[in-house]
Amino acid sequence: MRNHRLRILRADRTVEMPPQLTAEELIGANFPARETLLEPILASNSLALLYGPRGLGKTFVALGIAWAVASGASFLNWHASRPRRVLYIDGEMAAVDLQARLKLLGSAPPTLKFLVADLGKYSLPDLGYYEGQLRLQQVWGDPELVVLDNLSSLAGFKTGDPDCWNELQRFLMVQRRSGRAMLLVHHANKKGEQRGINRREDVLDLVMALRRPADYQPKDGARFEIHFEKARGLFGDAADPIEARLEVNQLGVARWDWRPVHHGELERVAALLKLGLNAAQVARELGIARSYAYRLSERAARLGLVAP
Repeated sequence: MRNHRLRILRADRTVEMPPQLTAEELIGANFPARETLLEPILASNSLALLYGPRGLGKTFVALGIAWAVASGASFLNWHASRPRRVLYIDGEMAAVDLQARLKLLGSAPPTLKFLVADLGKYSLPDLGYYEGQLRLQQVWGDPELVVLDNLSSLAGFKTGDPDCWNELQRFLMVQRRSGRAMLLVHHANKKGEQRGINRREDVLDLVMALRRPADYQPKDGARFEIHFEKARGLFGDAADPIEARLEVNQLGVARWDWRPVHHGELERVAALLKLGLNAAQVARELGIARSYAYRLSERAARLGLVAP
């Protein structure tokens, strides 16, 4: 690792600096327009992170995003206008398990490609360092979206350095300048927060956290909430958390249902109010702010879900 750091420091001595621009020049510059890959969350140079606890559904969500972008289709409340080239890199899952999940999604888009560590004789190159990044770029073609699933199995695993973020960040910034979108999949720790350092969020445009609903039961399967912890360019309803659930029909094809999280919380609040709990007790029961519980209680009364 010391040699890697020395190489970076030596390279920085001769790195070509960007031009200095006046404010007027910067305002008047003709930059390429950002193309939307998946409206409204992913653009052509977005850097995004999806994280959550093990077994909650991160890979299902990442596959859903990749599938929608590659096929020019929709996933949850997000929409792609046309097919794009997508490369999905999986460093952890057994190929047979990944295959089973893909079969649930229907007819495969031809522009969706995979690099699966389980299918190689050796492990994939370590993307936490320049040599591994260079090797990957030599073989990946020209994808418009690259999904890295997941950071623990793809970056820093050969050197035992789980937080080799500096070099990986440089790599991501190069991809942004090239107009390529990157989606990183990452594990949460036991507290539900991102594993490792928090400064990785600094350069990211989008951070999505998967969480279990308050009333989740194991029989619910792939059911979770998606919260936007950082969302550049997302405003209003687009930035509201959503609850998603995966169901498989009789033909063995997956179908996603989704709704805004506050709809589900409203139902849970109404159910507890009907049991005789007051708003303060509801807040403690659901682990939400008391002020929010009062607002939901008032809304439930206005909608006739409970007696005023």
